[in-house]
Amino acid sequence: MVYHERAAWAQLIASILTIGAYAWLMLTNPDPTTSWVPIMLWTISIGIVVSILITILWGIAVGLRDKESATASDMRDTDISRLGGRVEHAFLIVAALAVIVLCALESDVFWVAQAMFAGFAISSLLGGITRVIAYRRGLA
Repeated sequence: MVYHERAAWAQLIASILTIGAYAWLMLTNPDPTTSWVPIMLWTISIGIVVSILITILWGIAVGLRDKESATASDMRDTDISRLGGRVEHAFLIVAALAVIVLCALESDVFWVAQAMFAGFAISSLLGGITRVIAYRRGLA
């Protein structure tokens, strides 16, 4: 498994953990409409750190066994990264449009933020799934 594939798996694992943690924290919160900001900010921050840590620790473990494959990269990695990026951007655009509609309807800030978080979460999740599938099954 090459570095970029491990990074895609790390992003996917971190996305699943982050989405699950945020959903659990919001569902167990007695009044989520008043205390959602710190929950969202901490969840996003911890999700980023978890993704970085998984990538680093997995890279160290692989690097100890096989130094060449630890950072090898080729055109396939670039193509897969672009494909995953396109999927992520498509869902971010949908989320941005949802946020614009919510703002036009003068929705509460809570719902606007939840729509944007959902857009980021879904785009990260689907981008990771796309990359993993592309590595496992190929681009064609």
